[in-house]
Amino acid sequence: MSTATASARPGIVLADLLPTSRVRDAALVAGGAALTGLAAQIAVPVPGSPVPVTGQTFAALLVGTALGARRGLLSLALYALAGLAGVPWFASGTSGVSVSFGYVLGMMLASAVVGALARRGADRGVLRMAGTMLLGEAIIYAVGVPYLAYAAGMSASTAIAAGLTPFLIGDAVKAALAMGAVPAAWKLVDKR
Repeated sequence: MSTATASARPGIVLADLLPTSRVRDAALVAGGAALTGLAAQIAVPVPGSPVPVTGQTFAALLVGTALGARRGLLSLALYALAGLAGVPWFASGTSGVSVSFGYVLGMMLASAVVGALARRGADRGVLRMAGTMLLGEAIIYAVGVPYLAYAAGMSASTAIAAGLTPFLIGDAVKAALAMGAVPAAWKLVDKR
């Protein structure tokens, strides 16, 4: 089957275009975790918030979309477990549980959801990809903000002000990058 035919077939994600093997899957899972850890090092402090702006959420959603639900979830679970075990690859080279750990938990769930949607073709067009990324971001916040409120002893309104509002513009930019990048990757595959 040609790659053009493969990309048009529903039920596959970009990673499925690589030759199938368990070694491939393990490498993709480890690579997704490493990419997320690397992107977490792009961290900009936000005044008044214990949560920095990072590339971590962008990577987590991209990993889920490119690898699919199962491998995406496994990548983010590996990222979380390694960070809990002491690998300094959470935001700004930290590890362990912090007040922002809820965002990592949200990224695990979001990666699985966007991966499942990508398998249904949500990564093939700009508008569907935009919706997929926005849903993924919403899931991250739905877990991260309440966790922040609980862990930091904040009220809900304070947690929203510190853990959601300052990040909306940056997340819109990340969603725009993803909605351009992934459909463009499929178009390149289709041209081959």
